[in-house]
Amino acid sequence: MSDLSHVDESGAVRMVDVGGKPAQRRRAVARAVVHMAPDTAARLRELPKGDALTTAQLAGIMAAKRTSDLIPLCHPLPLTHVAVDVHVTEDGVEIVSTAETTAQTGVEMEALTGASVAALTVYDMAKAIDKQMTFAVELVEKVKGDGGATESPRSEARAWPAPEAGAR
Repeated sequence: MSDLSHVDESGAVRMVDVGGKPAQRRRAVARAVVHMAPDTAARLRELPKGDALTTAQLAGIMAAKRTSDLIPLCHPLPLTHVAVDVHVTEDGVEIVSTAETTAQTGVEMEALTGASVAALTVYDMAKAIDKQMTFAVELVEKVKGDGGATESPRSEARAWPAPEAGAR
């Protein structure tokens, strides 16, 4: 028998039945960091394809709303709020995606999808001028219930070091 919730006793994949669980207020926060050359970071609002930051923000919001269409065993959720904040740093972009719902299952996949697609959008729009970009995504926080029970995957959010100059 598997300890994985999406695998049944015979090893087949399945969608988890959450029908018996009570609906609760839920929130999740995910973070993506896109590392790039400082010159690229300075040009993100005026790239050949347009404003990468506004486009990434909208793409992240749209993606969070479509998560169950992208992740096969993910439940479709009635999202009550999605925010994708995009901030330029000296050598890249930090993206923070927050998703909220009142439902029977968590909303971390929506937050992760929002951050991931926003990062992919920045990458797509800037790849013509920076072929060495890298990015990473992580779940920062998930909160369940009105009591604010919080689970953090790490004791503190990891900040990725920028790739060394020769390694990019």
